Amino acid sequence: MKRLSRITSAALVMTALAAGQAFAHAHLKSAVPEDKASVSAPAELDLTFTEELNLKFSGVKVSGPDKADVSLGDASLKDEGKVLAVPISATLAPGEYTVDWHVLSTDGHKTNGSYTFSVKP
Repeated sequence: MKRLSRITSAALVMTALAAGQAFAHAHLKSAVPEDKASVSAPAELDLTFTEELNLKFSGVKVSGPDKADVSLGDASLKDEGKVLAVPISATLAPGEYTVDWHVLSTDGHKTNGSYTFSVKP
């Protein structure tokens, strides 16, 4: 019975540790422009994450309606390192744009994702 109790305790500890690690990643909390939003041509993307980011290993790629890459400026961090701000160098034409992002949180976890927004005519 003691052995079963130890095995059960160890399993519970391992489960708790694994669950804690799953929450330790920088997840996209919000974005400007928002996912699936229809907006006037933005001058900057602001992606807010749940954790501080390492700017050196974080970035964004934006592709336009013709699938060509959009010219972007140098990214910077705002709001205690949780907001990745990326200036858009070009004027965006009307159509749908895809934002592909990848980040490394300061605790060393990588995450990535994508979303779309549209520029109104």
